[in-house]
Amino acid sequence: MTIRLRSMLFASALLLIPLPAIAEANFNDAQKAEIGEIVREYLLQNPEILLEVSQELENRQKQAEADKRKTALAANAKELFHSPDDLVAGNPNGDVTMVEFFDYNCGWCKKGLPEVLSLVESDKNLKIVMKEFPIFGGDSDYAAMAALASKKQGKYWEFHVALLGHEGKVTRESVDEIAKAQGLDLDKLKADMQAPDVAEVLARNHKLAEALAISGTPAFIIDTNVIPGYLPADGLTKAIAAVRDDGGCKLC
Repeated sequence: MTIRLRSMLFASALLLIPLPAIAEANFNDAQKAEIGEIVREYLLQNPEILLEVSQELENRQKQAEADKRKTALAANAKELFHSPDDLVAGNPNGDVTMVEFFDYNCGWCKKGLPEVLSLVESDKNLKIVMKEFPIFGGDSDYAAMAALASKKQGKYWEFHVALLGHEGKVTRESVDEIAKAQGLDLDKLKADMQAPDVAEVLARNHKLAEALAISGTPAFIIDTNVIPGYLPADGLTKAIAAVRDDGGCKLC
Protein backbone atom coordinates (compact mmCIF):
# COMPACT_ATOMS: atom_id res chain seq x y z
CA MET A 1 0.00 0.00 0.00
CA THR A 2 1.46 3.36 -1.01
CA ILE A 3 1.92 6.19 1.48
CA ARG A 4 -0.58 8.30 -0.49
CA LEU A 5 -3.24 5.59 -0.42
CA ARG A 6 -2.63 5.01 3.27
CA SER A 7 -3.05 8.74 3.84
CA MET A 8 -6.28 8.75 1.87
CA LEU A 9 -7.69 5.88 3.90
CA PHE A 10 -6.62 7.54 7.12
CA ALA A 11 -8.26 10.81 6.10
CA SER A 12 -11.45 8.97 5.16
CA ALA A 13 -11.54 7.38 8.58
CA LEU A 14 -10.98 10.75 10.26
CA LEU A 15 -13.93 12.23 8.40
CA LEU A 16 -16.15 9.60 9.98
CA ILE A 17 -15.01 10.42 13.51
CA PRO A 18 -17.00 13.12 15.33
CA LEU A 19 -14.95 16.30 15.78
CA PRO A 20 -15.32 16.31 19.60
CA ALA A 21 -13.78 12.86 19.71
CA ILE A 22 -10.80 14.02 17.66
CA ALA A 23 -10.40 17.10 19.84
CA GLU A 24 -10.37 14.97 23.00
CA ALA A 25 -7.93 12.42 21.60
CA ASN A 26 -4.45 12.48 23.08
CA PHE A 27 -2.50 13.68 20.01
CA ASN A 28 0.65 15.73 20.37
CA ASP A 29 1.16 18.91 18.34
CA ALA A 30 3.15 17.17 15.63
CA GLN A 31 0.49 14.49 15.20
CA LYS A 32 -2.26 17.12 15.05
CA ALA A 33 -0.34 19.00 12.36
CA GLU A 34 0.16 15.80 10.38
CA ILE A 35 -3.55 14.92 10.65
CA GLY A 36 -4.47 18.41 9.49
CA GLU A 37 -2.21 18.13 6.47
CA ILE A 38 -3.57 14.69 5.56
CA VAL A 39 -7.17 15.91 5.75
CA ARG A 40 -6.27 19.03 3.75
CA GLU A 41 -4.59 16.99 1.01
CA TYR A 42 -7.50 14.57 0.91
CA LEU A 43 -10.08 17.34 0.52
CA LEU A 44 -8.02 19.09 -2.15
CA GLN A 45 -7.90 15.89 -4.15
CA ASN A 46 -11.55 15.03 -3.46
CA PRO A 47 -13.38 18.41 -3.35
CA GLU A 48 -16.69 16.74 -4.24
CA ILE A 49 -16.80 15.56 -0.62
CA LEU A 50 -17.37 19.16 0.48
CA LEU A 51 -20.45 19.29 -1.73
CA GLU A 52 -21.69 16.01 -0.29
CA VAL A 53 -21.15 17.29 3.24
CA SER A 54 -22.97 20.52 2.39
CA GLN A 55 -25.90 18.61 0.92
CA GLU A 56 -26.08 16.32 3.92
CA LEU A 57 -26.03 19.30 6.27
CA GLU A 58 -28.83 20.95 4.27
CA ASN A 59 -30.88 17.73 4.40
CA ARG A 60 -30.41 17.46 8.14
CA GLN A 61 -31.40 21.10 8.63
CA LYS A 62 -34.54 20.59 6.54
CA GLN A 63 -35.44 17.50 8.53
CA ALA A 64 -34.85 19.34 11.81
CA GLU A 65 -37.08 22.18 10.59
CA ALA A 66 -39.78 19.71 9.53
CA ASP A 67 -39.63 17.99 12.93
CA LYS A 68 -39.86 21.36 14.68
CA ARG A 69 -42.87 22.34 12.59
CA LYS A 70 -44.61 19.02 13.23
CA THR A 71 -44.24 19.44 16.98
CA ALA A 72 -45.26 23.10 16.84
CA LEU A 73 -48.33 22.35 14.72
CA ALA A 74 -49.62 19.84 17.24
CA ALA A 75 -48.87 22.12 20.19
CA ASN A 76 -50.51 25.19 18.61
CA ALA A 77 -53.37 23.62 16.65
CA LYS A 78 -56.13 25.32 18.65
CA GLU A 79 -54.60 28.79 18.30
CA LEU A 80 -53.75 28.17 14.68
CA PHE A 81 -57.05 26.80 13.42
CA HIS A 82 -59.68 27.74 16.01
CA SER A 83 -58.74 30.99 17.73
CA PRO A 84 -61.82 33.08 18.63
CA ASP A 85 -60.01 36.00 16.98
CA ASP A 86 -59.69 34.15 13.67
CA LEU A 87 -60.66 36.15 10.62
CA VAL A 88 -62.48 33.60 8.50
CA ALA A 89 -63.39 33.44 4.82
CA GLY A 90 -65.22 30.69 3.01
CA ASN A 91 -67.22 28.17 5.03
CA PRO A 92 -66.73 28.64 8.81
CA ASN A 93 -67.75 25.00 9.27
CA GLY A 94 -65.71 23.62 6.37
CA ASP A 95 -64.25 20.13 6.58
CA VAL A 96 -60.73 21.39 5.78
CA THR A 97 -59.07 24.57 7.05
CA MET A 98 -56.40 26.49 5.17
CA VAL A 99 -54.46 29.12 7.10
CA GLU A 100 -52.61 31.93 5.34
CA PHE A 101 -49.94 34.17 6.90
CA PHE A 102 -49.64 37.32 4.79
CA ASP A 103 -48.51 40.94 4.59
CA TYR A 104 -50.33 43.63 2.58
CA ASN A 105 -47.03 44.76 1.08
CA CYS A 106 -45.99 41.28 0.00
CA GLY A 107 -45.91 41.04 -3.80
CA TRP A 108 -46.40 37.27 -3.77
CA CYS A 109 -49.39 37.64 -1.43
CA LYS A 110 -50.91 40.08 -3.92
CA LYS A 111 -50.21 37.62 -6.73
CA GLY A 112 -51.88 34.88 -4.72
CA LEU A 113 -55.06 36.85 -3.95
CA PRO A 114 -56.91 35.65 -7.09
CA GLU A 115 -55.95 32.08 -6.19
CA VAL A 116 -57.47 32.39 -2.72
CA LEU A 117 -60.58 34.11 -4.07
CA SER A 118 -61.04 31.32 -6.60
CA LEU A 119 -60.88 28.75 -3.80
CA VAL A 120 -63.55 30.66 -1.85
CA GLU A 121 -65.80 30.48 -4.90
CA SER A 122 -65.04 26.94 -6.05
CA ASP A 123 -64.71 25.02 -2.76
CA LYS A 124 -67.80 25.57 -0.63
CA ASN A 125 -66.53 23.25 2.07
CA LEU A 126 -63.25 25.05 2.72
CA LYS A 127 -62.56 27.27 5.73
CA ILE A 128 -59.85 29.88 5.24
CA VAL A 129 -58.22 31.52 8.26
CA MET A 130 -56.39 34.79 7.68
CA LYS A 131 -53.36 35.46 9.86
CA GLU A 132 -52.19 39.07 9.72
CA PHE A 133 -48.39 38.83 9.70
CA PRO A 134 -46.87 42.25 8.93
CA ILE A 135 -43.13 41.91 8.31
CA PHE A 136 -42.38 44.78 5.91
CA GLY A 137 -42.27 47.72 8.27
CA GLY A 138 -44.48 50.44 9.68
CA ASP A 139 -46.91 50.76 6.76
CA SER A 140 -47.57 47.03 6.89
CA ASP A 141 -48.12 47.23 10.65
CA TYR A 142 -50.61 50.06 10.13
CA ALA A 143 -52.48 48.13 7.43
CA ALA A 144 -52.70 44.99 9.57
CA MET A 145 -53.96 46.96 12.57
CA ALA A 146 -56.58 48.68 10.40
CA ALA A 147 -57.70 45.35 8.95
CA LEU A 148 -58.10 43.80 12.38
CA ALA A 149 -60.00 46.85 13.62
CA SER A 150 -62.33 46.74 10.61
CA LYS A 151 -63.76 43.49 11.98
CA LYS A 152 -65.60 45.59 14.57
CA GLN A 153 -67.49 47.26 11.73
CA GLY A 154 -68.21 43.96 9.98
CA LYS A 155 -66.05 44.92 7.00
CA TYR A 156 -62.95 42.78 7.36
CA TRP A 157 -63.19 40.60 4.26
CA GLU A 158 -64.09 43.43 1.88
CA PHE A 159 -61.37 45.64 3.36
CA HIS A 160 -58.83 42.80 3.26
CA VAL A 161 -59.48 42.10 -0.43
CA ALA A 162 -59.25 45.81 -1.28
CA LEU A 163 -55.98 46.24 0.64
CA LEU A 164 -54.33 43.18 -0.85
CA GLY A 165 -55.62 44.07 -4.30
CA HIS A 166 -54.15 47.58 -4.12
CA GLU A 167 -51.52 48.12 -6.81
CA GLY A 168 -48.17 49.22 -5.47
CA LYS A 169 -47.07 49.86 -1.90
CA VAL A 170 -49.75 50.05 0.76
CA THR A 171 -49.10 53.18 2.85
CA ARG A 172 -50.91 54.75 5.79
CA GLU A 173 -52.51 57.21 3.38
CA SER A 174 -53.70 54.52 0.98
CA VAL A 175 -55.05 52.45 3.89
CA ASP A 176 -57.18 55.42 5.00
CA GLU A 177 -58.37 56.04 1.44
CA ILE A 178 -59.29 52.38 0.93
CA ALA A 179 -61.08 52.32 4.29
CA LYS A 180 -63.26 55.25 3.31
CA ALA A 181 -63.94 53.73 -0.11
CA GLN A 182 -65.13 50.55 1.62
CA GLY A 183 -67.59 52.54 3.73
CA LEU A 184 -65.68 52.30 7.00
CA ASP A 185 -66.00 55.00 9.66
CA LEU A 186 -62.38 56.18 9.64
CA ASP A 187 -62.48 57.85 13.07
CA LYS A 188 -63.89 54.71 14.68
CA LEU A 189 -61.41 52.57 12.75
CA LYS A 190 -58.45 54.54 14.04
CA ALA A 191 -59.76 54.41 17.59
CA ASP A 192 -60.33 50.65 17.36
CA MET A 193 -56.82 50.15 15.99
CA GLN A 194 -55.47 51.22 19.38
CA ALA A 195 -57.44 48.57 21.28
CA PRO A 196 -55.19 46.14 23.21
CA ASP A 197 -56.70 43.11 21.50
CA VAL A 198 -55.41 44.28 18.10
CA ALA A 199 -51.81 44.32 19.30
CA GLU A 200 -52.37 41.01 21.10
CA VAL A 201 -53.56 39.28 17.92
CA LEU A 202 -50.50 40.49 15.98
CA ALA A 203 -48.19 39.39 18.79
CA ARG A 204 -49.75 35.92 18.85
CA ASN A 205 -49.49 35.61 15.07
CA HIS A 206 -45.78 36.48 15.16
CA LYS A 207 -45.25 33.97 17.97
CA LEU A 208 -47.04 31.29 15.96
CA ALA A 209 -44.97 32.06 12.88
CA GLU A 210 -41.76 31.81 14.89
CA ALA A 211 -42.81 28.47 16.36
CA LEU A 212 -43.56 27.14 12.88
CA ALA A 213 -40.29 28.48 11.39
CA ILE A 214 -42.26 30.83 9.12
CA SER A 215 -40.18 33.89 8.28
CA GLY A 216 -41.71 35.04 5.01
CA THR A 217 -45.02 35.57 3.28
CA PRO A 218 -47.18 34.11 2.04
CA ALA A 219 -47.19 30.89 4.02
CA PHE A 220 -50.04 28.40 3.90
CA ILE A 221 -50.92 25.70 6.39
CA ILE A 222 -53.33 23.00 5.27
CA ASP A 223 -53.85 20.65 8.20
CA THR A 224 -50.36 19.21 8.88
CA ASN A 225 -48.80 20.60 5.71
CA VAL A 226 -46.81 23.86 5.97
CA ILE A 227 -46.31 25.45 2.56
CA PRO A 228 -43.89 28.40 2.60
CA GLY A 229 -44.20 30.75 -0.35
CA TYR A 230 -46.59 31.31 -3.22
CA LEU A 231 -48.45 28.31 -4.57
CA PRO A 232 -50.80 28.43 -7.59
CA ALA A 233 -54.45 27.50 -7.14
CA ASP A 234 -53.98 23.99 -8.55
CA GLY A 235 -51.24 23.29 -5.99
CA LEU A 236 -53.42 24.51 -3.13
CA THR A 237 -56.34 22.48 -4.48
CA LYS A 238 -54.21 19.32 -4.59
CA ALA A 239 -53.01 19.89 -1.01
CA ILE A 240 -56.61 20.32 0.18
CA ALA A 241 -57.74 17.22 -1.73
CA ALA A 242 -54.88 15.23 -0.19
CA VAL A 243 -56.22 15.97 3.30
CA ARG A 244 -59.70 14.80 2.31
CA ASP A 245 -58.35 11.70 0.56
CA ASP A 246 -56.39 10.82 3.70
CA GLY A 247 -59.50 10.72 5.85
CA GLY A 248 -59.86 14.41 6.68
CA CYS A 249 -58.19 16.81 9.08
CA LYS A 250 -55.76 15.51 11.65
CA LEU A 251 -55.38 18.91 13.34
CA CYS A 252 -57.64 21.40 11.58
